[in-house]
Amino acid sequence: MSVPKDYKYTKDDEWIKVDGGEATIGITDYAQDQLSDIVYLDVSLELGKDAEQGAMFGTVESVKAAADLYLPVSGKLSAVNEALSETPETINSDPFGEGWIAKIMLSNDSELDGLMDAAAYEKYLAERDA
Repeated sequence: MSVPKDYKYTKDDEWIKVDGGEATIGITDYAQDQLSDIVYLDVSLELGKDAEQGAMFGTVESVKAAADLYLPVSGKLSAVNEALSETPETINSDPFGEGWIAKIMLSNDSELDGLMDAAAYEKYLAERDA
């Protein structure tokens, strides 16, 4: 299970990678593995809209289940990975790369401090699966 060291993680299995004032968001390798074959992605938050940390911003569906997506931090939606509308299975094959879901302009950097680093997320996964 891949858990890149330079990302932050949520207990809902989203990841976030910050680059300046913008952050890229997706679901973790663990999440895509649990969902299995992803067949559909819907980002319900409109571009340019502000949203609070923890707000639902979309849904990902697989042949097994559907899962809601929650924002790891507050901010304004700045981009959506449109390629996933045609090939949502990219999330399965490359969850930390081409399978990114959305980008957000951060409105409160301090919220990042409440997220897990890679070591804490790996520990969380081990405890959850125990």
